[in-house]
Amino acid sequence: MKSDKHSIMNIVPFTANKKLDSLSLPNLVVSSVESKRRIDELQKFVSEMMVKGVDYGLVDGFSKPTLLKPGAEKLCDVFGFSKTVAVVNRIEKWNEGFFAYEVKMTLTRKDNGVIESEGLGSCNSKEATFRKQDPFTIVNTLLKMAKKRALIDAVLSATRSSGIFTQDIEDFSLSSAGKRDDESASRRQLQMIFALVTELNIRNGVAKELMKILYNVDHSTKLTKKDASSFIQDLMLLKGSKKNEKKSKDE
Repeated sequence: MKSDKHSIMNIVPFTANKKLDSLSLPNLVVSSVESKRRIDELQKFVSEMMVKGVDYGLVDGFSKPTLLKPGAEKLCDVFGFSKTVAVVNRIEKWNEGFFAYEVKMTLTRKDNGVIESEGLGSCNSKEATFRKQDPFTIVNTLLKMAKKRALIDAVLSATRSSGIFTQDIEDFSLSSAGKRDDESASRRQLQMIFALVTELNIRNGVAKELMKILYNVDHSTKLTKKDASSFIQDLMLLKGSKKNEKKSKDE
């Protein structure tokens, strides 16, 4: 019995006319039914297994939730990806106090060793979040931030979840949506900052000191929308770290 080449390779042709095959669009490797099933499973996993405020965050000014590092790692685990990281470019000008890193994250399937995706992430000491800090004390932070960005970039590509999540909120400028970079933080952002600071039991003086170091302001009402989004993400990451520490102790 002769086997159909399309069924063997799990390919769904756009046309059954062999004469038109060479002129038609590329064939679908996965049927629309299978594609929908995979998307539904991913959305179900996100809604049932991923935790808001730890794995992803909702921030004013963004239509989709932002994927955070714990959520990216959780998706890696459930999809069966192993991670390989490499620093592909680094600039370390100790005399000038300028540091920049570019990192590549490679995700490989554990079941067959096939590379599923590669993501790139970069970070430098002149970014708005870091330029007012002592550059010599944040070298490791810059490298970690580049790694995190590369991880999230790779995960969004490998899991086809960019329709659900955005890249890190700090990587987006609200000016791209027609808003000025210096526009003041929204009421919703200020409420979120207050709620997170309260939940994390951060003293008022400590919160002010953090904002002073990071953004050179002494009160949340003086933050811009962009800085407020970045501060919210930092607080969310801190919240996730504390939850993980508590979980480890309980176990």
